[in-house]
Amino acid sequence: MYAKYKYHIWLHVIIVIFGLTGVLGKLITVDSYLLVWYRLLIGVVALLIYFGGIKFSLRISKKQLIRTLLVGVIIAVHWVTFFEAIKQSNVSVALVCFSSSTLFTSLIEPFYFKRKIKAYELIFGLVIILGLYFIFSFEFKYLIGMILSVISAVLASWFTVINGILIKENNAKTISFYELLGAFIVVSVYLLISTELDFSQFLLPVADIKWLLILGVVCTAFAFLVSVEVMKKISPYTVTISVNLEPIYSIIVALLIWPESETMSFGFYLGTIIVITTIFLNALFKNRVSTKEKKALQ
Repeated sequence: MYAKYKYHIWLHVIIVIFGLTGVLGKLITVDSYLLVWYRLLIGVVALLIYFGGIKFSLRISKKQLIRTLLVGVIIAVHWVTFFEAIKQSNVSVALVCFSSSTLFTSLIEPFYFKRKIKAYELIFGLVIILGLYFIFSFEFKYLIGMILSVISAVLASWFTVINGILIKENNAKTISFYELLGAFIVVSVYLLISTELDFSQFLLPVADIKWLLILGVVCTAFAFLVSVEVMKKISPYTVTISVNLEPIYSIIVALLIWPESETMSFGFYLGTIIVITTIFLNALFKNRVSTKEKKALQ
């Protein structure tokens, strides 16, 4: 039984791990910039150790290196806005608003892949906006966090679409490593300027160290490596459907840890149901359209 479904099991393990990033973002007390800097530092070092152990070559052309490092800038801002959204609101609100990345991907992707925006994508996008409207209306006190989370979703959609182009030119491991390195460089430069080279501001509370190690090693380096392996064996459709469970897993974990601050209004849960249901329907519809197009070509 395990041999038959092990990749599906590992896929859901990875999705739970990705979902834990929001929970860890709330547990870690340092500000969002320092949190992201340490996450990137630990993740990059962990990947270097792993790649050194398997003797994996990180060779890349100068042109591809520059493009990949620049994508890292988008990732850096995405992570900073994501963790700041959690600190300004809570895990539940930030994760549900972040789910709008599906909408933004459907709008950004046609520009890069030179295709028309499909009618059903616009319809699903409008329904997602309706769901977000309910959340914004009933949880107005978290407005700043919600705005930051939506910005983070836009940036996540943007670099995901760009990665769809870069992956045709280079290895996924190489691309991801240099993107993390680019993100690390830009956050490092920002922190060095903003702290005026006062390295005492990089000191961490002891309680944060264990959470940052989990975030950097487990949620970044390990999750990335396993997700690459899993996606070689499981169809993109199954992955897409499963990834949509991430906010559900995160909200459940957050409710178990912080039942008081994570329990929301009826309007929030109504909006959440609308958003998540629409995302699932979008994935199902895309699969049907893809299947019909393949049959038409046969």
